[in-house]
Amino acid sequence: MPTREVYWNIHHVWAMYALLVPTLLIFGYGIYRRYRLWRRGRPYPLRWGEVFLRTKVVVLEVLAHRRMLREAYSGFSHFVLFAGFLILFVGTLVVMIHEDFKVRIMQGAFYLYFQSLALDVFGALATLGVVMLAAKRYLVRPARLHANVPERAGAMRQRPWEDAGLLALIFIILVTGFLVEGLRIAATDDPWGRWSPVGWFLAQLFEAQWDVKTMRSVHRFLWWFHLGLTFGLIAWLPYTKLLHIFTAAANVFLRPLEPAGARLKPLDVKASEVLGVARIGDFAWKDLLDLDACTECGRCQQECPATTTGKPLSPKTLILDLREALSASEKESIPLIGRFVREETLWSCTTCMACMQACPVFIEHVPKIVNLRRYLVMEEARVPELMAEALRSLEDRGHPFRGTTFSRTEWYRDLAVPHIREVDSVDFLLWVGCASALNERNQRVARAFVRVLREAGLRFAILGVEERCTGDPARRIGNEYLFEQLVRENIQRLKRYGVRKIVTMCPHCFNCLAHEYPQFGGRYEVVHHSQLLADLVRTGRLRPRCLSTPAVTYHDPCYLGRYNGLYDAPREVVRACGHKLREMSRSRDHAFCCGAGGGLMWMEELGQRVNHERATHALATQAEVIAVSCPFCLIMLEDGVKAKAEGRAVEVLDIAELLERALDERGGTAA
Repeated sequence: MPTREVYWNIHHVWAMYALLVPTLLIFGYGIYRRYRLWRRGRPYPLRWGEVFLRTKVVVLEVLAHRRMLREAYSGFSHFVLFAGFLILFVGTLVVMIHEDFKVRIMQGAFYLYFQSLALDVFGALATLGVVMLAAKRYLVRPARLHANVPERAGAMRQRPWEDAGLLALIFIILVTGFLVEGLRIAATDDPWGRWSPVGWFLAQLFEAQWDVKTMRSVHRFLWWFHLGLTFGLIAWLPYTKLLHIFTAAANVFLRPLEPAGARLKPLDVKASEVLGVARIGDFAWKDLLDLDACTECGRCQQECPATTTGKPLSPKTLILDLREALSASEKESIPLIGRFVREETLWSCTTCMACMQACPVFIEHVPKIVNLRRYLVMEEARVPELMAEALRSLEDRGHPFRGTTFSRTEWYRDLAVPHIREVDSVDFLLWVGCASALNERNQRVARAFVRVLREAGLRFAILGVEERCTGDPARRIGNEYLFEQLVRENIQRLKRYGVRKIVTMCPHCFNCLAHEYPQFGGRYEVVHHSQLLADLVRTGRLRPRCLSTPAVTYHDPCYLGRYNGLYDAPREVVRACGHKLREMSRSRDHAFCCGAGGGLMWMEELGQRVNHERATHALATQAEVIAVSCPFCLIMLEDGVKAKAEGRAVEVLDIAELLERALDERGGTAA
């Protein structure tokens, strides 16, 4: 019967259990210490009826490493290390069941295939993973693994030895495990030794050099040495970044399940003692768990447009500095802004959510930044001047474009677009949006969209002078009070006219109306114009044809793509017009922000301009047209192209303009 003696050559096994007790006590205290800090946060609502769905996400993201494997090298090395230790842990449980509980399962085919072959193979893979991770960190040295933003001397830079120490310790534990196995196989002339290929290979080396007595002595020393290192790692684990082994899985399980566009939560302005977040305890406890879930992989930093363009923001550094604040809160509660987080850091965020999309453990960076902004705006009245002007304009005029000379009616004066009160029934309300109604360039887009809708025979109406901003800029800047005021006014207005279905050209309006208005009772069927146009083409109500087909590249708006997962509809419209689509190097959920989100449309940028960086991505495709489906993206990319095109004739057009061109009498006909 294939098997082996568990504690061969080992005496006083009781000492192992005696050492295990303090190991588990130290480990348990480390976990409890962090748990006690998490519980300082405010309540976080959980719906436990979603356990099955949450468990499914854990299987996909933690066990299968779905997000981690988006980067092949890092994902593979982390996966084999994780899988190796998971299988080795199961193998340890098998030993315990077999030896301590006297359930003889470590024998026969199971012993050969799992306890010998599988454990050896996965142990070798785990060792390979450690070597690959060390090579990347200390030889390749990608910028995302190291600090490149002078934000604070935070946790990331306090213990640079920890990463090296952990990798070295894990490597030594794995190698000594193989050495112990090889010595046992050699000294006992194990007939089943070939089923442990790494151990058997080492056994051949030992047999050629040492006698049995020497091998027994070395084996006994290495067995206890290996055990001591393993227990030391277990005890140390909750005090290191390896705590993420547990916190990451918990964070993935507890992650918000609502759409990304609904992640910002309302404030109880009247009941809240503090508006926004001033101290670490003002966060929800799930936000504090986020901080300890961070693996410090730097993928968020790598994707962040602010970091890329030299702004004083790294999402990774922000999370680690908040983690430092959490640890410091054991002794005293310290204000975050100024001590742990700089104001400039918060005002550098475009809220594009690239960091959250990239994070393999689902950390919520953007809501934390907005909550910190809320405190600055509503409690301290500390807002960059141009943003403050935009907020004043929202209060006074219902839109953020303080210096505009346009009214909400000028763009459609010769189009005879009806007001909602003038019609008995419509297919939908056209929510024009501030950027489309009050910006001269985007007025042309609105006019093109209206003509295309009429070509399709759709009935629609507008609010005209009664339309107000949805409040999206106010919420992202941090003035939640003003946002809620605008929301409630708009809901009452829409209720008065019985509006149930809305189409809008602006992804910010789309996201706000679809996902944030329901938080206040405003529930509507909201459609983005890219969805509507794609549907009209798909169903044959519009049949574009294009005689000339310049190459087109399409820019994904953050609030349409990452916030709402709408990537295909705009591309369908572009292709329907006969254009060859050239994707940018960063597209779809990997797309780079235009730089206007998060209120940065109304702020002087520090460092390189985000829209200039994005324009270089678009121009690199050699496309003749840059297609967009967002009025803010249109403004930003036209400015970027002017700065970066170097004399090349490149147009920036909304997809509604592309479609109108393909439908006019020179290019084709409508159905």
